[in-house]
Amino acid sequence: MNFELRRNLQFTKLIKAEGRLREFNFTRHTVLGDTFFTVDVVDDRGNRIIFRMQRSGNGWSITNPDLPDWVLHNEPFLQQFIEEEMSTDDRVHRVVEPESQTS
Repeated sequence: MNFELRRNLQFTKLIKAEGRLREFNFTRHTVLGDTFFTVDVVDDRGNRIIFRMQRSGNGWSITNPDLPDWVLHNEPFLQQFIEEEMSTDDRVHRVVEPESQTS
């Protein structure tokens, strides 16, 4: 029996948006083979904005269009950060159960 173990992937990136340095927190999720990221960031009032980014065609895109413009305008940077982290992610471990030897 072969199976794959994946560790959690979480990272934080700072982006200057609307004249302020903002901390974007990324968390990878895999559900039924579908991988997506939840991203959260705090707005000027201290409210946490949480949204999802999902693989679409040749990259990652925001799935919720009802976000502040400063989040939507930074989508290319968010996509780039996800790609960088995914390319350096060596947290996949393949486990192969040894076949039983019968004599």
